[in-house]
Amino acid sequence: MEIKYIDPGIEQFIGRLDETTSAKLIRTIDLLERFGHALRMPHSKKIEERLFELRVTGRQSVRVFYTFHQETIVLLHGYAKKSQRIPEKELATTRRKRMGLAES
Repeated sequence: MEIKYIDPGIEQFIGRLDETTSAKLIRTIDLLERFGHALRMPHSKKIEERLFELRVTGRQSVRVFYTFHQETIVLLHGYAKKSQRIPEKELATTRRKRMGLAES
């Protein structure tokens, strides 16, 4: 499947990560591109209807939210994980971006 970035902020987010975490995230994105819907834990987790997160752990834990839109995987939003729960602010940002995708 094809990967699409709807927000240049995702690429900036990846660029700000330390080298090891960035490499792990890029590898995980490659796995997502290769396996699509079949990618599961520990790399991917369903958050809610049509919303998933890529999971990268290590010295720095990060999450990247994504959805499937037609035949494309759309990366919506990324953040550095600091707690067990997903911060509501991060979910709200992701939902807003997903809604914008549905309207386009």
